[in-house]
Amino acid sequence: MELKYIKTFKTIVEAGSFQKAAEILNYSQSTITFQIQQLEQELSIKLFEKIGRKMILTDIGKSILPHIDEVLEKICFIESYCKGTKELSGELTVAIPESFLTYKSQVALKLFRQQAPNVKLSIQMGNCIDIREQIMNGYIDFGLHYDVGGYNSSTQIEKLGEYEIDLVCSPSFQERDFITKHQRKRVCLLTDDKNSIFFSIFSRYLAEQDIVMDSVLELGSIETIKRSVASNIGVAALPRFTVKDELENGTLNTIEISMEQKKIVAICVFHKNKWISPAMKRFISLIKTNV
Repeated sequence: MELKYIKTFKTIVEAGSFQKAAEILNYSQSTITFQIQQLEQELSIKLFEKIGRKMILTDIGKSILPHIDEVLEKICFIESYCKGTKELSGELTVAIPESFLTYKSQVALKLFRQQAPNVKLSIQMGNCIDIREQIMNGYIDFGLHYDVGGYNSSTQIEKLGEYEIDLVCSPSFQERDFITKHQRKRVCLLTDDKNSIFFSIFSRYLAEQDIVMDSVLELGSIETIKRSVASNIGVAALPRFTVKDELENGTLNTIEISMEQKKIVAICVFHKNKWISPAMKRFISLIKTNV
């Protein structure tokens, strides 16, 4: 059985289509199709079926995916073992939410690129719930994100730190009473993602206080949110480390709130069956010492 056929199968699953896999692997689409056909013949199973114009993974294809992951991990282990640990190599896929990637991971990323230039590092940015699912399904090597709960016994969790959440506004913002209950405020609440943990925590607080905001605006990035808050478009609940500079220079102000849960916990999570390669071990070590 050709190892490259197995890698092609895995790439198709991750990329979502034969065409995208061909682009990633620098193959023609006919080559991708041929390799999958050869793999199906050798295994005597059908991996994909055509539904409409799409090639969909079959049930048996889904069932063997964990075993494919295990084979590829063992190959990676053998390759790294044979090369030794003096020169870090291989591939590493990490998922990180935007706030932690932008404001907490830059030093670690820089050091990792200096210390492991031969490692093919892939950073996937997403919300914590999606990252949790990717880890438990074995789609990524590990995740650096905030604890949103719901992890099963297949995951290994290491705490990185606790961070405060602040409600921030423009210095010219007037409607600063977010403590009195039963309010209807003609104020826009800004967020990067309605599924973010800090937005969820603050929304829960508003519900408990019976404070209803005029609208919610999802802007996609924290930098855009900060500029919009500074422009007095609305207010936002964000991790304090993301607005530290703006609070110090007076571009943004904090609003007093009586929220009991004002902290989020950053964690490093990986699947218990995941082999911790030298590259993965180095990256996690750099994160722990530089956040």
